[in-house]
Amino acid sequence: MAEISISNSDWDRLKLKIKRKYNHLSEEDLAYQEGQEEDLITRLMTRIKRNREYVVFTLKKGMVHLETNRL
Repeated sequence: MAEISISNSDWDRLKLKIKRKYNHLSEEDLAYQEGQEEDLITRLMTRIKRNREYVVFTLKKGMVHLETNRL
């Protein structure tokens, strides 16, 4: 099970931050439906060539600062 839970509304904001940081990611790479965190993490690990801990940390950090541009 994924270490993070992301709602669809939160994902819309978080996706913009991730897209800004990793501008090579496509809409397919960032496709997400609530409850599919595990698929998202796995896909991001492959596309940004980082380990699971880094991807989860980045997502969590983005969620903490959801109202700002900070990632």
